[in-house]
Formats: sequence, structure tokens, C-alpha cells
Amino acid sequence: MNYLAHLHLGGPAPQQLLGSLYGDFVKGTLEGRFPPMLEAAIRLHRHIDSYTDSHPVVLAALARFPQERRRFAGIVLDVFFDHCLARHWSDYAQQPLAQFTDAFYKVLLAEPVLPGRLARIAPFMAEDDWLGAYGDFATLEQVFGGIARRLSRPEGMAGVMPELERLYEPLLGDFREFYPQLQAFAAAGRKD
Repeated sequence: MNYLAHLHLGGPAPQQLLGSLYGDFVKGTLEGRFPPMLEAAIRLHRHIDSYTDSHPVVLAALARFPQERRRFAGIVLDVFFDHCLARHWSDYAQQPLAQFTDAFYKVLLAEPVLPGRLARIAPFMAEDDWLGAYGDFATLEQVFGGIARRLSRPEGMAGVMPELERLYEPLLGDFREFYPQLQAFAAAGRKD
């Protein structure tokens, strides 16, 4: 799961939202580094990642990719699943996506100290509505370009968009099967 899904699953309180995102930017042990609710949200983020990485539906979705893409298929699938969530948001949430993202960006930009790279990208994330933009399939090409620039082997992302176009419907079916199960898992693990 990528940013949008983690934010959706992690809980609505400001520290839950921040911790849901921090999970991608904070490494190592947590004990005492952050307030308890924020640490709990980071832990939930990590549990969601573990659950997702070992889930049979996700493993089957990853197997849909050609062998030469397998090393990067998890990254591609995380982003694509955020696209599916943004595109079909009303199937999984009552609050409109624009309201959800606006509320989150206010929390994010009000936080005076953000960890590592998040401090640099937060203003751009909010200004360009990265989370809402996931709903537009064409936006994914820019996302993958940004990811490729951070990889030691950027060529691993070459040609990903035509693959996703070809796999779109089966992967969307995988998302629809998996996401409600992930919602139940996250709800059970959340400390509200």
C-alpha cells in the first residue's frame, strides 16, 4: 500500500494520520521517539505492510507481472492500488476524497517538524494534491518517474505504464478482493 491507503487505514486523528505517513519515512525502533498515538500509527503502518506483502491475493497480483518486472512489481502494485483506491474512493469511504485529502494536508502542513525527506516533499504533496491525483491513471507515469530517480537501477521502471494498461482489469479485481480484507485487518489493529 502507498500513501493514500495508509492514511485511509490508519485512523482519523491528526497523530494517526501523521504516523500513517511517517511509516514510510521513519526507520528503526520507535520506543519514545514520538508521542504514543503517533508511534502506534507507525507500528500499524508496518503491520499493514507485512500483512499486504504476505497476502495470497497480493502474491497472485504480483505474479501477473512479467518475470523481468518482479523485482519492482511490489512498488508498482503499491502505487496502482492507491490509484484504485482514489478512483473508487466512494466504495470504501463515506467522506469525499477531496475533503479527506484537504483535512490531511492541513494536519501535515501544521506539523512544525517532519522526519527526513517528508519535510522536503510535504509542501509539494499538498500544493499538487498528490493523494487526489492518484485517481488519474496518467498521473502514475509521473509517480513512477519520481520513483525511478530514487532507485539505484532506474531502468527497472521502464515500460511499466503499458504493462499496467494491459493488467488494469485483473489488478483492479485483485484490489477489490483484497482491500476490504485489509480494512478489516487495519481496523482490528488500530488504537483509536
